[in-house]
Amino acid sequence: MTDEGRSLHVEAEQGLKRIFVVHGPNLNMLGVREPNLYGRTRLEEINAELSNLGSRWGLEVSAIQSNHEGEIVEAIQQRLGSVDGMIINPAAYTHTSIAIRDALTMIDFPIIEVHLSNIHRREPFRHRSLMADVVTGQVVGLGVNGYYLALRALVDIVGAAQSGKR
Repeated sequence: MTDEGRSLHVEAEQGLKRIFVVHGPNLNMLGVREPNLYGRTRLEEINAELSNLGSRWGLEVSAIQSNHEGEIVEAIQQRLGSVDGMIINPAAYTHTSIAIRDALTMIDFPIIEVHLSNIHRREPFRHRSLMADVVTGQVVGLGVNGYYLALRALVDIVGAAQSGKR
C-alpha cells in the first residue's frame, strides 16, 4: 500500500475535520493508463490539490492508494472513529468487492464515491456499483473534478471549519 497520507498530511489544528481518501487499483497509473478515458492528471497531482483545498476549507486530508483489496479493507477499518468523512474511488473493485462494501457498512460518517469516467456509459459490467447503496453520494463522469466536488460536498456535510475561503 502506498501511503500518500504522509505527503498529504496537514498538521492537525483544533477544529479541523479529517477526510480520508481511498484510491483503488490502477489509479497509481493515472496520466499513463488510458489518458483518453481517465485524463492526463497524475494521482500525485490530485492528492496535492485535495490537500490544498482541504487546507483552505478547514479539512485535514490524508489518502492511500492500493491495488490490493485486503489492504483497502484494512485501511478503512483503521480509520473507524478517527475520521469525519471519506472519498473513495474503488476503481475496478466497485463492481466486484463485497469485502470493501462490507467495510464501508461499518462506517458512521459520510462517504462519497467517485469515478473519473461515467460508469453508466461504459461496458455493462461496470454499470453496477456494489458500494452505491452504502455511500452518502456518488460523483461520476466528471474526471478529476469529481474528487474536488466530493471534497466540497464533505465540507458542507461534516460542517468543516469555514475560514471564509470557499
